[in-house]
Amino acid sequence: MNSKGKIAVITGATGGIGFEVAKRLGNDGYTVILNGIEDEKGAQRVEELISQGITAEYLGFDVTNEDAVTSNINSIGEKYGKIDVLVNNAGGLGGRSRFEEMTTEFYRSVMALNLDSTFFASRAAIPFLKKGENASIINYTSNAGWTAGGPGAGIYGTSKAAVNAITRALAKDLAEYGIRVNAVSPGTIDTPFHEQIKSTKPEVFASWKNNILLGRLGQPEDVASVVSFLASSNAAFITAETIQIGGGQALGI
Repeated sequence: MNSKGKIAVITGATGGIGFEVAKRLGNDGYTVILNGIEDEKGAQRVEELISQGITAEYLGFDVTNEDAVTSNINSIGEKYGKIDVLVNNAGGLGGRSRFEEMTTEFYRSVMALNLDSTFFASRAAIPFLKKGENASIINYTSNAGWTAGGPGAGIYGTSKAAVNAITRALAKDLAEYGIRVNAVSPGTIDTPFHEQIKSTKPEVFASWKNNILLGRLGQPEDVASVVSFLASSNAAFITAETIQIGGGQALGI
């Protein structure tokens, strides 16, 4: 894909899926701006991308901090004059707690990590996406958005259900400007996120593929290739959609 001159912002991009997405978009020709909260790691990641001929930079800020998100997204947009793609990759489980014992602080932290971050970044980027070419926002949701999550992950599921809704709402709001908004829903992806269970219960980790129709765990590259497609002109007539990337895991077997 020839995306030379285009600007992509990827939140939570210093590891796992986020970094693979940054690498893929960089290889597609985008200038990629990686966000994270580990500045040393972010600098290392940018060096790695630059060594591969990718134009990249790192901005360290907390995606749950409204002022930090707004000021940093504004600085990107003002520097480059536009944003072509915003990938709201940052998010996560945030821990487990059943509702009876759940503190308000925990509830708010999970919602902030998954929903507030998507809202803050999207809102700040919209004026610059209006100046972009085939501009789009790509959010991250989860099967938990439909199933409400496993034990102790109910508020995570709730937050991802909200991401499903805000994806469609943003798509409605921004269609008149030609800005597309879609989401990806990764299944079980083999990333450092699972290192603890891989090292302590390898047999359990190995068994997870038995619940996937295609018989294997996903790789970060599987997600990155779909994000690349959704960002491209090949997806110019796709908006308000959520793409499952789980090898059939969502169907259950």
